[in-house]
Amino acid sequence: MAPSRTHAVPDMLYRTLVWLDFRLAVVFTLGLPLVLLVWAAWRREGALLRLMAIYWKVASLLAIAVLLFVDARPLAYPLMIVAKLLMVASLWFWVDLNEELADLPPWRPLPLTLRSWRWALTAFGLLGAGLGVGAMGCGLGVAGSAFCQTWLEAPRRLHAVAAQVFSFVFGADLTPTLTAFFGYLALVAYVVGLLQWILVRLPRQGRVAGGF
Repeated sequence: MAPSRTHAVPDMLYRTLVWLDFRLAVVFTLGLPLVLLVWAAWRREGALLRLMAIYWKVASLLAIAVLLFVDARPLAYPLMIVAKLLMVASLWFWVDLNEELADLPPWRPLPLTLRSWRWALTAFGLLGAGLGVGAMGCGLGVAGSAFCQTWLEAPRRLHAVAAQVFSFVFGADLTPTLTAFFGYLALVAYVVGLLQWILVRLPRQGRVAGGF
């Protein structure tokens, strides 16, 4: 039976939103942060460099979720949501960095760009997490549905390109299963580092970014 028009339109709209989410992620979680990191290093802005270093550590969880998406692992869906919320929190949590950033001239190009990006990423992270909540059922055993497959399209296309590079460099196949294995290894390391910070550094230093 052909899909009805009433179902096709919402499905197409949802697919468009998911693809928009991935495209915006490339801009706001990868492209602009990389530019800001290089820019801050060039201008030798210590507070901005520390903030960007913390951001990249936290944002690596989103990359781990993408690795798990490649092999349709159910854990990828909640990880995606948690990663976006943690990225937003990492930009505003630190008392010392917030004070130092507030003291920078507001209309200088670098501080202005950073402030604009922080607000844009905050909006993207919260909206993206809200969109991901609708896919939480995909992490509860229904990952094979067409609804859930929408979330796998972009990661698998990215994996196809990475697999070609991997094959050229190492002469071996980067299978989805192997990619997910790398994702799980990275997740273990991430959780260990996060627990160390929560149990050791946070009680000792509080909301101070030093030593994160």
